[in-house]
Amino acid sequence: MRILIVSDAWLPQVNGVVTSLQALVGELRGLGHRVELLSPQDFRARPCPTYPEIPLVWDLWRVGPAIRDFQPDCVHLATEGPLGWAARRWLRRRGLAFSSAIHTRFPEYIHARWPWLPLSWGYAYLRAFHRPSQSVLVTTERLRTEFAGWGLQRLALWRKGVDTGLFHPRAQSPGPVNPVFLYVGRIAPEKNLQALLDLDLPGEIRVVGDGPQREELQLRYPRVKFLGYRHGEALAQAYRQASVLVFPSRTDTYGLVMLEALACGTPVAAFPVPGPLDVLEQGVTGVMAEDLREACLAALQLNRTRCAERAARQSWRVSALEFLARQPLLDGAPCLRLAPLVEA
Repeated sequence: MRILIVSDAWLPQVNGVVTSLQALVGELRGLGHRVELLSPQDFRARPCPTYPEIPLVWDLWRVGPAIRDFQPDCVHLATEGPLGWAARRWLRRRGLAFSSAIHTRFPEYIHARWPWLPLSWGYAYLRAFHRPSQSVLVTTERLRTEFAGWGLQRLALWRKGVDTGLFHPRAQSPGPVNPVFLYVGRIAPEKNLQALLDLDLPGEIRVVGDGPQREELQLRYPRVKFLGYRHGEALAQAYRQASVLVFPSRTDTYGLVMLEALACGTPVAAFPVPGPLDVLEQGVTGVMAEDLREACLAALQLNRTRCAERAARQSWRVSALEFLARQPLLDGAPCLRLAPLVEA
C-alpha cells in the first residue's frame, strides 16, 4: 500500500512527534508498504517567531501536486500546522478521505505561552482541523475521553512504542554513586522544567535537550548540567546513567521519554496527570505525586529490572499495526476513489 504522511514536525527537530513518526515509517516500510513523508524538508520554510526550531512552510501551493504525484492509497495528517492545513484543504476540495492525529496538547501549549488566550480557542482550532478526518488518532483512552469532552469526534486509539533494540539496560553499567536526576525533552515553558530545577535534591540534575528557554535557565541554574541534544546510543547511555528520569510536564499527551527511560531500567518521577498516569505503574515503574521532590526521592527505591521488563512489552511493530488498522480504505481501494465526505 502507498501511504502518505504529512507532518510539519520532522528532522532535524527533536521531539516526541518526530520520534514517533520515524519509528512508524520504519515499521511500515518493514511491513512492505511504500511510505512517503511530506515535511518542511521538501519545501521552503522560515523559522517560527518565538520558536525558531520549528520551521513554517510558505510555498504551500506545492503540497497538492506532491500528493497527486505520489498517488497514495491513504493519507495521514500528523500535525495541525501549515502543511497539515494545506493538505487538508486540497483533499477536502476533492472529497478525499484522510486520517489525522493529535500528538500534542496544542491548546495548553498556546495557553502556557500566551495565558490571556482562552483554552477554549485552542480546542476550537483543533475541532476545526480534525472535523473532516475519518479517524482522529490519540495515544490513550484517557485522552480519547478528554478530547471527546471538548467536542472532537471519530477519536481512535493509536498507542506508541519504544525501540527496545536501542533502549535497554546493560548489566555491566554500574549505577551512579550519587543520585542523578535526569530531564529529557524540549526546554520550553510548556514543559514546566523549572518545577524540577527549583527542587532541593541530593546528587545532581542533568538536562538533555534544547529549546527557547535554555539560555535563560542555564544562567539561572548554574549547578545544573545542560548537556544539549543526545541521540541514539548517547541518549540511551544518558538514561542508563540516571537514577531517576523526572517528567515535570503537566500538558504532554503521552511522554515517549518515559518509555525510553524505563526500557533502560530507569524509573520515573512525575506529577499525577495524563501522560504519566497512562505510562507509569505507581510504585513499580514510577512514582507520581503533587510533591515532585517526594516523587523523585521515592523513585530512587524502585527496582530497575522491573522497569525494563514492563517497557519491553511495548514494541513499535505493534504500534504500526494499530496505526494501519485505523487508516481509511485498508481493503486496497485507493484513497483517491473515496466518495465525498460531508463535514459535520
